[in-house]
Amino acid sequence: MERQEALRAARERMGRLTKPPRSLGHLEEVALRLAALQGRVQPELGPGAVVVAAADHGVAAEGVSAYPQEVTYQMVLNFLRGGAAINRFAEVADCRVYVLDVGVKGELPHHPRLLGAKVREGTGNLAREAAMTLEEAERALQAGREAARRAIAEGATLLAAGDMGIGNTTAAAALTAALLGLPPERVVGRGTGVGEEGLKRKREAVAKALARLRPGMAPLEVAAEVGGLELLAIAGVYLEGYRAGLPLVLDGFPVSAGALLAWRLEPGLKENLFAGHLSREPGHRPILEALDLRPLLDLDLALGEGTGAVLAMPLLRAAARILHMATFEEAGVSDRL
Repeated sequence: MERQEALRAARERMGRLTKPPRSLGHLEEVALRLAALQGRVQPELGPGAVVVAAADHGVAAEGVSAYPQEVTYQMVLNFLRGGAAINRFAEVADCRVYVLDVGVKGELPHHPRLLGAKVREGTGNLAREAAMTLEEAERALQAGREAARRAIAEGATLLAAGDMGIGNTTAAAALTAALLGLPPERVVGRGTGVGEEGLKRKREAVAKALARLRPGMAPLEVAAEVGGLELLAIAGVYLEGYRAGLPLVLDGFPVSAGALLAWRLEPGLKENLFAGHLSREPGHRPILEALDLRPLLDLDLALGEGTGAVLAMPLLRAAARILHMATFEEAGVSDRL
C-alpha cells in the first residue's frame, strides 16, 4: 500500500478504536507514522538492532574530556563482554548489539559482534587540522552502511546507532554548529562532566574548527574537516536503514549529529526518524528542532552508546500495536452519543 493511502486508512481506523479520541497522545502520531512508513494499516515491529560506532578523537589532546583517551578502547572491550549499559538495556528491548570499530586506537581482539572497519587510528585534532580526509570520511560512511546491512540481514526491523569515543561531543558540537549555522555556545556542553575550564577549552576547540570552514562546502566536506569517524559511520547506518525502509531511532547528541549529516545527504530520510530521547547536552535540542522530531523519552540521559534509542524501542512497538486494537464495531462497544 502506498504511504499516503496507508496513512489515510490508519487515521480512519484510529478514529474508530475503542478509546476516547487522542487519549493515547503522542503515541497515536507515532503509530500513524509507522503505518505510513510500512505502507500498511496495522504496522508490525519485531527485533531491533543498534550499531555502536567507536573511534578516537585527536581533539582529546585539548583537554576536552574528563576521561583519558584509552577509555574508548576499554569501553569497546566492555561492550563485547556484555558489561555496559547498552548491553543490559538491549537485553530487555529485544535488540541485538553490534560494535563497529572505525577508528579506535589499538588492535581489538576478534569477536563475533565486532565489525572491524578501522579507517585510521583516531582523527586529527579538529582544533588544529582537518579531522580526516574526504576519502576517509567516505570510507567511514560506507562502514556504517555495511554494518547496517548486516544488522538488517540478520533480522532487524528497527534500527538505531550508538556512539563511543572520548572527545566525540566536541566533534558532534562542531559538526552541528557547522551544519545548522550556530555558534559554539549554543551546542557545546559538558559531555563526560568537564568543569568550567574544560567547557571553555571545548568551546575554543569548536570555534577554531569552524573558522577553517569555507563558504559553499558540501556536507561531507564539512564532516571531514570537523567531525568524527564514528559520526560518519552513524550517518551511514541511518542512510542504509532509510534505503531499506526501516524505522530509525535516534539516541543522544553525537548520534543525532550523525543523523543530521545523513539528513543533509538524503533529505527524505527524515520521514523514517524517531527521536528516542532528549539528551541534557545543549546541542541535542537544536538538532531535534531542525528535524522536527519530538522525543519519546526525557530522562536526563547523557551516556550515549545508543542507550536512549534502545530504551525507546519498546515504546515504538507499543505504538505499532495501537492500530491492532479493536474498533467499536469489532468489539460491540457503543460509540459516543
